[in-house]
Amino acid sequence: MGERVWRTVIAGLLLTYAGLTLLLVLHVLPGKGYVWAPVVLSGLAAAATLLHAAGQMGWRRTLAFFLLTFGISLALETVGVVTGWVYGGYHYTPKLGWRFLGVVPIIIPLAWFMMVYPGWVIARGIVQPRASRGSTRLKDALAIAALGGLILTAWDLLMDPLMVHLGYWVWEEPGAYFGIPVRNFIGWWVTVALIHLLHEIVIRSPKITPRGPAPACWAVLLYGLVGLSNLTAVLAIQNAHLQGPALAGLFAMLPWALWGWKAWRSISS
Repeated sequence: MGERVWRTVIAGLLLTYAGLTLLLVLHVLPGKGYVWAPVVLSGLAAAATLLHAAGQMGWRRTLAFFLLTFGISLALETVGVVTGWVYGGYHYTPKLGWRFLGVVPIIIPLAWFMMVYPGWVIARGIVQPRASRGSTRLKDALAIAALGGLILTAWDLLMDPLMVHLGYWVWEEPGAYFGIPVRNFIGWWVTVALIHLLHEIVIRSPKITPRGPAPACWAVLLYGLVGLSNLTAVLAIQNAHLQGPALAGLFAMLPWALWGWKAWRSISS
C-alpha cells in the first residue's frame, strides 16, 4: 500500500469515527444504532490504531504489540471480574456482545489496544528526545511505562462513569470517584504500565518517526478524538451527575494531548 493510500485509509477511519460520534450526539441514529455504537466506534478506532502502528513499526511488531495488549488486558480483566482483585468488584452486562468465558466482552481488549497504543506514542514523544541524548534503555522504558499509565488513566476518569451510566458494566460497591472505586484507577495504571514496559523491553520497537505513512501526531489526534467522543456523549446526555467526570476527564486528558502534540511537532520541525 502506497504512503498516500495508507494515510487516506487512516484518515477515512478517523473521519468515520468522528461522523458517527456526531450522529450519536444529534440523536439521528435508529434505536438499535445506539446499542451497537460503542462496539462500532471501538472497531473503527482499533482499525485506525492497527494501521497507524503498522505504518510506524511494521506488521510483525504491530501484531506482537497487539497480542501483548490483548492478552494482558483480557487476563487481568478476567481475573478482575472473577475475583475483584485488580480493579475492584464489577461485572459486565450483555450489552457489549459475546463475552470470553462468559465474563469479559471480547471488545474490551480491543478497546484497550486502541488507546494503549496512542498513549504509548504520546509517552514516546515526551521521552524519545531525551532518550536520544544518552539515557539508559531501562530508564527510558520505565519512564514510558509510568507516563503511559497516567495518560490512559486520565481517559478512564471520563470514560468509566459514562459507561457505567449507559449500563455496560456495574460496580458491586460504588466508590469514591462518582461511584467508581479509586482502586480501579490504580489497576488501570498498573495494567498500562505493565504493557508498555514489556513492550519496550521485549518487543523493542524502533524509535517513532514524526512523518511517514502514519504521522505520529495522528496517534495523538486519535487519543484526543476518543476523549472528545466520550465528552460529547456526556454533554448530550445532560445528566448532572456526569458533569463532574466530564470536567475531570477534560482537564486530565487535555494536557497529555497538548504535550504529545507539541512534542511530536517539535521533533518533526
